[in-house]
Amino acid sequence: MLPSISIQRRVQWMDTDAAGIWHHSVVIRWTEEAEAELHRRLGIIEETFGATPRVRTEFQFHDVVHFDDVVDITLTVSALGTTSVTYEVDVAMDTTRVASGKLVAVFIDRASGEKQPWPDALRRALTA
Repeated sequence: MLPSISIQRRVQWMDTDAAGIWHHSVVIRWTEEAEAELHRRLGIIEETFGATPRVRTEFQFHDVVHFDDVVDITLTVSALGTTSVTYEVDVAMDTTRVASGKLVAVFIDRASGEKQPWPDALRRALTA
């Protein structure tokens, strides 16, 4: 089983549109918060953050969420390529799935910005 993490967030007023319904962009921010926490727990955050730009995001919204609702965000490593990592994301409120999606990032050399293969230690952490 590949690494996974769940975090819980309360929808803040700034996370909503004029109707008090969550804004689509908040899901990307929550995904990145979950990713940071996963990398922190895996002990790789110093090596990965600033070196893993996003190359693809895809989210589907299944239900609405309102100001002050509490949601659970689950992020799972679903694939690790030579230079990329794919995460699957599920957002749920109680037992209702409210959003799902994928985020793909690539590992780069910070100096050149060029894609590079995952170092063995990072590969082991992301597949443990």
